[in-house]
Amino acid sequence: MASKRRINYHWRLFLPIATSLCIVFGFLIFYQYQREADYRAKVFNAELDMIDSRILDAYRQDINLRSFLSFIQQFFQGSMFEGVRISVYRDDLLYYSLGVPIPLELDDESFKQTSTAVGTLDGVDGIRMIGRDEDSQLYFFSKVKSEDGLVTVCTAMPYSASVHDVIDIDSTVWIVIVLSLIVTLVVAYLSTRVLSRNIVLLREFAYNAAAGNEVKKEYNFPRNELGDISHEIIKFYHERNKGLEAIKKERKIAVHAIEEKIKVTRQITNNINHEIKTPVGIIHGYLESILSDPDMDAETRTRFLERMLSNVERLTALLNDISTMTRLENGADMIAVDCVNMHDLIYQIDYDLPANNLAGSMEFHFDIPLDCNISGNYSLLQGMICGLIKNAALYSGGTEIGLDLISENERFYVFRFYDNGNGVGEEHIPHLFERFYRVDTGRSRKMGGTGLGLPIVKSTIVSFGGTISVHNRSKGGLEYIFTLLKWGKE
Repeated sequence: MASKRRINYHWRLFLPIATSLCIVFGFLIFYQYQREADYRAKVFNAELDMIDSRILDAYRQDINLRSFLSFIQQFFQGSMFEGVRISVYRDDLLYYSLGVPIPLELDDESFKQTSTAVGTLDGVDGIRMIGRDEDSQLYFFSKVKSEDGLVTVCTAMPYSASVHDVIDIDSTVWIVIVLSLIVTLVVAYLSTRVLSRNIVLLREFAYNAAAGNEVKKEYNFPRNELGDISHEIIKFYHERNKGLEAIKKERKIAVHAIEEKIKVTRQITNNINHEIKTPVGIIHGYLESILSDPDMDAETRTRFLERMLSNVERLTALLNDISTMTRLENGADMIAVDCVNMHDLIYQIDYDLPANNLAGSMEFHFDIPLDCNISGNYSLLQGMICGLIKNAALYSGGTEIGLDLISENERFYVFRFYDNGNGVGEEHIPHLFERFYRVDTGRSRKMGGTGLGLPIVKSTIVSFGGTISVHNRSKGGLEYIFTLLKWGKE
């Protein structure tokens, strides 16, 4: 409730300025009025003094004073001095009087003591009234004597409407002053309104930001320094929110990745346990059979031992593959990367195939240029190619295997590895690079596969910055398209 009764910032800014302006204008008006009134009174009094001087000049020149005063009366007729009162005393006797006689005994001190100010408007020094009747209201009083002391001239001016108009400031001046004050206050109002607009808009922004409401991206701030600062505040706020949103997204992605990694790790652990239990269980069973039957014939014992050796080899291959996967995924930064000539590597693999019987009865062909230098690790790339050859020899059912360089760009070489076998069902294509995934579970285990051959191939290529994909060929068999980074293009 207190905030609702609070005067808004615009009025709190405008009212002190308006009050200060009114005080300054009031002081200037009062000062100017006093100055103008004093000036007009002095001018008026100077005219009266001039009348006294002219009468004394006429006396010194021996001009008939009656005739001269009659001339003055006619001269001032119709002017603001039409009612001027002049009394001329000679030898302390009234010699001539224009208007009501002025007492000879009246002097400046008695004039001030017996007179009162006409009013606020006319309350400047010299504007006085004597008595209460209109005829005795005098404005300025002067009393001068001739040099010989025989003649005394007393001059006074009755206070009348014409005199008031002369000494009063013109009403036009007041209108101009009031209009100037109004214009100044309007300008002050508009100026403070422009200044306060920044504060009003910033307050709106602060309330919306604090309440979690939608904040506009742009506010129509005035074009001044405070407006520039306000724009920067809004810009900083939105950039900060954008940064926070990016952090939230990154954190969400990171959490999701961690969860996925935990999920995959758990799944891998379960699969590894399952894959290990099978050969261990077989070995355990054969050992129990041999130990429980000391009289077992040699042929049966040999067959059991051969099967145990086969499962030990399978278990060893599984552990080796798991070790390779772990090295590729968790220690990729520690793998030594060198310049590997792909032609020489494939040539060596092709040369060793008859000895290691890796391709079985399938023929291997390759077409790689001599200067095909890639960025990688020789042993891992060799294991990757051998893994593809072994996988095709075990499961494709074809007669040919091939590896070609099909294209290149500024950074990568693009290769294809293919066979002319049976291919796989399209539903299996998206899962071929998954760990422990088998198209034919029984046949794969019978062939001695660990389910990690193709995942190792993919991990090897990815660790060197490449990509790999697989699809069924139109002529039969599978085709793998993979990229490897050129040497020196990291």
